[in-house]
Amino acid sequence: MNHQSKFASLVIALALTTFGCNQNNPKTETATEVQSATAFKGDIKLDVRDSKADWAPFIRKKAPEGSPNILFILYDDTGLAAWSPYGGRINMPTLDKLAADGLTYTQWHTVALCSPTRSCINTGRNHNLNGMGVITEGANGYPGFSCQLPPQTATMAQILNDNGWSTFWLGKNHNVPETDLSAGANKSQWPLQQGYDRFYGFIGGETNQFYPDLTEDNHAIEQPYGPEQGYHLSKDLADQAIKMIGDQKSANPSKPWFMWYCPGANHAPHQAPEEYIAK
Repeated sequence: MNHQSKFASLVIALALTTFGCNQNNPKTETATEVQSATAFKGDIKLDVRDSKADWAPFIRKKAPEGSPNILFILYDDTGLAAWSPYGGRINMPTLDKLAADGLTYTQWHTVALCSPTRSCINTGRNHNLNGMGVITEGANGYPGFSCQLPPQTATMAQILNDNGWSTFWLGKNHNVPETDLSAGANKSQWPLQQGYDRFYGFIGGETNQFYPDLTEDNHAIEQPYGPEQGYHLSKDLADQAIKMIGDQKSANPSKPWFMWYCPGANHAPHQAPEEYIAK
């Protein structure tokens, strides 16, 4: 079974649309209600053997029974009408399988730039409201153009993580301002600080597909092997995605997962593997 087939077998949903998350609470809790909900309900005696612990405030919320795994695929710079799942002439058998087993959308909000569009999907908010009015290389001090997601624009990963999903981001990020890209920079805008349990890919807007600038979680890494041994970033991302899900399922098989899968392919530089060029 090839990498694409393995990856396709993991799919629950294919989505190429804006994912909206609304955190507005219709009811404002009073201080008394908050104190009552967080009050210690155990019993503390002089002897610990006579005491009773209260673990309720520390138990993680579980996803509802039967909750699906979610694979969300985002391709850059791609006209969907060209793809076979949408009736186009480019034969894409793996995506045909994903579309058949999941969901495809024909309308969504695009801002015609990488960072703003990606931030709209990630937060469900307009790009000027979430601070991504421009690509991160152009971040500046004007309102809506800082390329810093404010706390009130929760990401889809934060919503799902808080509600019992494991969350993974694979591939392109391009949502971190250039001032925060180095190893010693502030990491508040990096994926792990935005609700994602794991990240594997590249933080910038583009990278070499054979010799990528790779980041794993919060640190830069070397690629696992070179193109002489068959390395290509698209293959590596699929392998890492399968590994992340395998690791999660081996430790917590009943917990659903959410994966945002963002290949570097189709965006510059255009560096397809030789076997694809031969076709």
